[in-house]
Amino acid sequence: MDIIFLHDFKAKTLIGVYPWERIVPQTIRIDLEIALPTSRACQTDNIDDALDYALIVGRINEILTNQHFSLLEALAEHIAHTILTEFHSPWVKVSVAKLGILRGVKRLGVRIERSSINKQ
Repeated sequence: MDIIFLHDFKAKTLIGVYPWERIVPQTIRIDLEIALPTSRACQTDNIDDALDYALIVGRINEILTNQHFSLLEALAEHIAHTILTEFHSPWVKVSVAKLGILRGVKRLGVRIERSSINKQ
């Protein structure tokens, strides 16, 4: 399986269950591993046969701007579903973490894996 990755993507978004979290943007970190639908790009060296990283980042920014999630789990699930359906990936691993939200904890978060074969 050929996999592209995107690590240490940081963005501010409204996320959380507490009232203050609905008005104060928090910095989150997203890490992705995305299975390529095919390995054609390896042979052709053509962007038309590859996943466009910029489109993926743009789509995630759109999600973070336009939607509010209470839980990191729900955000990770939404991102995974988007990658599987809109970018036709057969498998994705998504990690989403809040940064510096608890004293003494650098980051806390969730990591999920999903596949288009057995949607969970």
